[in-house]
Amino acid sequence: MSAQLEPIVGRYLRTTWQGRPVRLYFEEAGGGIPLVCLHTAGCDTSQFRHLMTDPAITDRFRVLAFDLPWRGKSPPPVGWQDEEYALTTDSYTEIIRTFCAALELDKPVVMGCSMGGRITLNLAARHGAEFRALIGLEAADHQTPWYDTEWLNRPDVHGGEVCAGLISGLVAPQSPDEARWETLWQYLQSGPGVFKGDLHFYRADSDYRDRTGLIDTAVCPLYLLTGEYDFSCTVEDTTRTGAAIPGAKVTIMRELGHFPMSENPAKFREYILPVLNEIAAAGADG
Repeated sequence: MSAQLEPIVGRYLRTTWQGRPVRLYFEEAGGGIPLVCLHTAGCDTSQFRHLMTDPAITDRFRVLAFDLPWRGKSPPPVGWQDEEYALTTDSYTEIIRTFCAALELDKPVVMGCSMGGRITLNLAARHGAEFRALIGLEAADHQTPWYDTEWLNRPDVHGGEVCAGLISGLVAPQSPDEARWETLWQYLQSGPGVFKGDLHFYRADSDYRDRTGLIDTAVCPLYLLTGEYDFSCTVEDTTRTGAAIPGAKVTIMRELGHFPMSENPAKFREYILPVLNEIAAAGADG
């Protein structure tokens, strides 16, 4: 195989989050409608590299993904060593809106997976007019926790290996070995306490059953796509959530689990392209 340069470009954005300066690393590729991608708990932007190298997407969408502080190439804020990291609805919403405003993105589409999917529901309820569309992958308004987080940040436990072990069963059995192990590697690199801090948001600060009634899909279309092998955000969870939101479009993705964009990119493409086509067509009509 001859050497190739991928079209992905990485940069840093200096901004402020929760009143503190931060450096956000982000990657982008393509041009057109802004599509901001939000990674899962304890992971980073590398989950979306397949979307960024797909001309069927990048010919019409400017795909962007940023690493939240504490992971990937985004360092934690100064003073992090004196605190325990815990993501909240307010802080997560703030950094997404800050990123979009700093890059002057015009009515972006936001697509997130897992905790990134969950936060799209809050964006839809509280800030829907700011977005062209919202896509929640493996998203629901609430889930009963099936795991204990107390042992996720201990000196006698390898955090990355525990994280990868915890999520390994959420990958569909049909996923290619290469993509499965790439997904697990992304978790093996998780920094100390990051997965636990993200799961604070997922477990304790993102019960959105009180706000699905505030979502107006006429203002901002909402798409919910969940893999049939996801036992964290189950098919029933997503179906129940979609039923409570008039106009929400729910798709159950066969042969996919909790990490569709990284565990089986070719299969995920079959589901996400029609959604993106619909969003692009609506933009052209508008």
